[in-house]
Amino acid sequence: MRLTLFGEIVTMALDTVRTNKMRSALTVLGVVIGITSIVGMTAMIRGFDQSLRDMIGAIGPNTIFVQRFGVTSFSSGAEIRDLLKRPNLTISDARALEDQSDTIQLVDIQLGAGGPPTTRRVFYRDQKTRPVVVFGTTENFAEGTKIPMVAGRFFNGTEVQYRKNVAVLGNAPFQLLFGTAGIDPLGKSIRVGSERFEVVGVFDKRPAAGGFNLGQDDFVVIPYTAYQRIFGLNAVRVARNATFLPIQIALVPREGVRQEDAIADVERVMRIRHGLRLDEPNDFDILTQDAFLKLWDQISQGTFFALIVISSIALMVGGIGVMAIMSISVTERTREIGVRKALGARRSEILFQFLMEAAFLTSLGGIIGIVLGSSLGWLVHVVSGFPISLPWWSFAIGLGFSASVGLFFGIWPAMKASRLDPIEALRYE
Repeated sequence: MRLTLFGEIVTMALDTVRTNKMRSALTVLGVVIGITSIVGMTAMIRGFDQSLRDMIGAIGPNTIFVQRFGVTSFSSGAEIRDLLKRPNLTISDARALEDQSDTIQLVDIQLGAGGPPTTRRVFYRDQKTRPVVVFGTTENFAEGTKIPMVAGRFFNGTEVQYRKNVAVLGNAPFQLLFGTAGIDPLGKSIRVGSERFEVVGVFDKRPAAGGFNLGQDDFVVIPYTAYQRIFGLNAVRVARNATFLPIQIALVPREGVRQEDAIADVERVMRIRHGLRLDEPNDFDILTQDAFLKLWDQISQGTFFALIVISSIALMVGGIGVMAIMSISVTERTREIGVRKALGARRSEILFQFLMEAAFLTSLGGIIGIVLGSSLGWLVHVVSGFPISLPWWSFAIGLGFSASVGLFFGIWPAMKASRLDPIEALRYE
């Protein structure tokens, strides 16, 4: 009996909505806009989030970076003038970490990666690249970063020791110099500045946040000893100190060692070398994949919260529209309500009918908004290649929000309808 009554009330609600198509469309417009923005922006934010995590993951999940200063200092609000007073890192720091730390397996020295980059055009015959980043590393770079290679190999310890002019190309200079012409780059001689290098390997493409070309593949890696010999000369003339070269130290913990223990070990060695007292803060930065992700989480959470606030305003406007239209509907259908009550309809049945109408209206708006939001996300993906993600819970949230708006803003008109006196309602013209 109750199930039959429920079906009749739902049918009446649908008939009312179907009869007043224009009014219903205007009523749900605010809800459609709100749900479209929630679903569409959620799809793009989630897609960008995943692509950024893939890009950060390419640096190696366990790799620890030691820098003079980096994003963690800026995100914590440190003053730039205080950061500039920090001592430069040196190759001796890297050697000390290698010799004095029991938790570290690999130590990689990266010259030109811990400060203002060294950029040069790379030439092969009559082809040239745009300015790309040139930095020097040890033979451990490839293993520490986990960037796959598409051709050749990475340079070895002997080539580093004897300052050989060998180079491994990032994917962008490879494509510009050799890829378009279909030339095998291995063994070819390229020119970086005034120096010639033999190409021994090529890196694969690295993930990019949002699928954009952010210059993540615009680089050339050479042995750090060759980098010192070639690019360190100018620094010595200017600063009379080879540590003028920007240095970043990358470390990979031993297997089975927790990253937290390795970081504590690195801090211990570096603080002793820099002569820091117990009450003095670190004068260097330690960065990990988790630190980058934590910073991004703070940014993305703020963005998502702003999205919810803006979308909620649209939903509130839509809800107020629902309340206004439903109130008008109650007034127009006063005589109908009186007839129903005279025939035995209870207050709860009248209340439920109008609530169902409001919930159906906003749920319909929610479904339209989900379709439009998903279509918007796919359109952006097809046109620009921007990654998107459409998790099922975003649809559930959108539909739940829209139905909740109808129930919340429809309660007052529904109560107004259910409290009408049947005799006065029958007299209404």
